[in-house]
Amino acid sequence: MRQRPTRNLVNAFVRHTTGVLELNRPKALNSLNHEMVEIISEALDTWRDDDSVHRVVICSSSERGFCAGGDVRTCREEGLAGDFDSGDRFFRAEYEMNRQLADFPKAIVSVIDGVAMGGGLGVSVHGSHRVITEKAFAAMPEMAIGFIPDVGTTWMMQRMIGESGEALPELATFLGVTGWRMTPADMLWSGLATDLIASEDVDRFIDAVIAESLDDALEQYARPVDFVDGGELEGFLPDIRATFGHDSWAAIDGALEGHGNADFVARVRDLTEKASPTSVVAAVELYTANRAARDIVHALDNEFAVGSVLRREHDFPEGVRAVLVDKDRSPTFDPSATGDVDVDFYRTILKHR
Repeated sequence: MRQRPTRNLVNAFVRHTTGVLELNRPKALNSLNHEMVEIISEALDTWRDDDSVHRVVICSSSERGFCAGGDVRTCREEGLAGDFDSGDRFFRAEYEMNRQLADFPKAIVSVIDGVAMGGGLGVSVHGSHRVITEKAFAAMPEMAIGFIPDVGTTWMMQRMIGESGEALPELATFLGVTGWRMTPADMLWSGLATDLIASEDVDRFIDAVIAESLDDALEQYARPVDFVDGGELEGFLPDIRATFGHDSWAAIDGALEGHGNADFVARVRDLTEKASPTSVVAAVELYTANRAARDIVHALDNEFAVGSVLRREHDFPEGVRAVLVDKDRSPTFDPSATGDVDVDFYRTILKHR
């Protein structure tokens, strides 16, 4: 079994020719804070041009999960105290880390065993290999907290290619707006994950990557897709194509109203029932803008521009309160209907970037 230090919120070390980034904040399910982001960024900067480091492994020290997201509770507390600059600095640092991961010239092997949500996807999906287990699940649940999908996922997920053999931007919009909880089968089918191993083999797999090679480790421990139960997402693809391929929430909403699969429409309505109407409208505008973004830097800039506005508005602190603080799941969002959201406001923000 791999020997590892357990002193820091992220244990960053090199073994043989592998750099290891081990998320080590188990009590918070590895939710990323500014210190964790800085440790990861510094390590990536050091290893990028170090010829003795051939690959990077990103994993968790906890059996409870990979990473539950970013530390938005702290951002809420700071904002309520009138300090939005700290949140701006955190998100800028996190997005720069996402860019580093996306542009890293060597293999990055993320090992996702358990939860990966929000910022947990930002620290894992931009690398070359997204290795999951049968315990993995993923989601972008930002609609419920008055925010938008970010950390570069509005760029990456519109361009990932899974078993369909093509990029599916409408699928990315569906996943972000509904917060759909992806099963291991969903993650593999969509292209969010590239490989599958057994949870019981995680340590042995990482040991093999370090002691031998990534190819040898995958040859020894990779499992076939039928190792996990099938997911629902693939079956909904015709419905998603028919309804979520539009450029605005108003158009998507209209397509849903006239769509023939009542079961699918009911699922979407159920998933978005507790969503912030402002977030839903802003998110679709963001996905539309990032479909045509020049590169991930442009996409991250768009995410920051919209997110920094939302963090200063009513729905973000209220959504975080309802989901993460009081946990009553009964937010009072304002406006309370998507038709009352000023869509032109968000279009103006994105048009000038």
